[in-house]
Amino acid sequence: MRLVSRALLLCVPLVLFAIAGALYVPPAPVTDDSGGTDIALGSLPKLPDWTADGLPDFSGYRDTTERKAAFFSFLYPRIELANNRILLEREYLLSLSGKEPLSRTELDWLKKQAERLRVDADNGSEQQFRQLAEKLDAIPPSLILAQAANESAWGTSRFATEGNNLFGQWCFTRGCGLVPLSRPEGANHEVAKFTSPYYSVRSYIQNLNRHAAYGQLRSIRAAARAEGKPFTGIALAQGLLSYSERGEEYIKEIRAMIRYNNLEFYDKKFRAQLD
Repeated sequence: MRLVSRALLLCVPLVLFAIAGALYVPPAPVTDDSGGTDIALGSLPKLPDWTADGLPDFSGYRDTTERKAAFFSFLYPRIELANNRILLEREYLLSLSGKEPLSRTELDWLKKQAERLRVDADNGSEQQFRQLAEKLDAIPPSLILAQAANESAWGTSRFATEGNNLFGQWCFTRGCGLVPLSRPEGANHEVAKFTSPYYSVRSYIQNLNRHAAYGQLRSIRAAARAEGKPFTGIALAQGLLSYSERGEEYIKEIRAMIRYNNLEFYDKKFRAQLD
């Protein structure tokens, strides 16, 4: 099943994505209840109701295997949905790269994507398209699942249960999140709160896609695409050197979690639904 068809099936109710003829023009960005903006295609419908669901109580599982299975089963559909919406935007971006001239609306969409993904290049330029294509892309589910499990203690940490934050993401506006109990004196960061785990996943993907610290991760992904090879969580984990002060040890731990829990299965599952 092709990407567009599969992604739209995930987003019922639907508005058909116009593949033939003129592409549907994207609207202005809409602010969502997570405080972010979704600069999406006009054909992307309202998010499914389940994206607003909170985190289940994973602490109630006595059996470790059952808890892990429940955690992955809950999180994977949210990862799949977030990635598919990004890939639809990527398809739209690539369709514009060969079009001349670009309309005012199309240029406006490019400008907003460049601002969101921190791309500094002339609007509509070849350089802008190249940089956006490197940043507007999916993250392997295995990597997301491993980091979510690691950072949230399998969905049982204070930041996960009280703030739906599965990745330890920070924010810097007073009241934007939860104050870490061990925050050093004089520090002003908080651990961000999200209205649901879905928005935590989406924010995490955007963080990896735009922050300067993860340029290596994006380069590894782009190189794999250029060679026509699938990019994996094991490979992209090398770009997480700045995610934790533990550096290489953190990368080894994430890779070990991917291998031990057979999370590459989810990478293959995600690629299969794109065929």
